[in-house]
Amino acid sequence: MMHNNESAENYLETILILSKKLPVVRSVDIANELGYKKSSISIAMKNLREKNQITVTDAGFIYLTDEGRQIAEMIYERHQLLSECLTKLGVDPGTAAADACRIEHVISAESFAAIKHYLSVHPDFPEYK
Repeated sequence: MMHNNESAENYLETILILSKKLPVVRSVDIANELGYKKSSISIAMKNLREKNQITVTDAGFIYLTDEGRQIAEMIYERHQLLSECLTKLGVDPGTAAADACRIEHVISAESFAAIKHYLSVHPDFPEYK
């Protein structure tokens, strides 16, 4: 998968996460959350706007479009599940979150669905017998 796509997915996921804890999301909030320069955020937001994945109001408030929200929720779900899965396997939570952040962009829909199904059938895994 292209780095550009991964970057866009990270921005969309960050907007989703921030929208859950802030009344409105602005470029400065994204910059603070990710530790990026505001100029980098501006370029990214322009690209997401052109792809119709976000809208930005005159006041600078950023909202996900339906398409943007769909991508963000998919990535967020992958992140949560993979992070939890790795932690259950004994991986340090910080490492698990960092690894989940990389895996979430490259795992196929088929593999993710298989992991999700396995966990729904074996909620108490790991089960080494």
